[in-house]
Amino acid sequence: MHRISVRVDDTLYLALQRRAQGANLSLSDFVRSILVQAADPRGRYIYSSQDELLGICIQILTLVATSIGERSPKVLERGMADATAVLKERGLLGPEQDREVRS
Repeated sequence: MHRISVRVDDTLYLALQRRAQGANLSLSDFVRSILVQAADPRGRYIYSSQDELLGICIQILTLVATSIGERSPKVLERGMADATAVLKERGLLGPEQDREVRS
């Protein structure tokens, strides 16, 4: 097996560690899975299908949040707080994004 060494800044390293922990993987296993996707023999952009799904999910959730917010702002506020906690727990929301959500 070959070894690859890559230097990254502290911010990227911490972000990768959070994502790896959120996926319940070691940092090496997480980065290895990213590299496997990048080397896809079909030559596709590795994030294209995920971006499309994410776009659809964002649209749906925006419609749901708007509807809930019109009916009960307190329920929307509680749901946003719960969602933020889950995202942070899984390493999908960094400290800088957490501040944006609160403001």
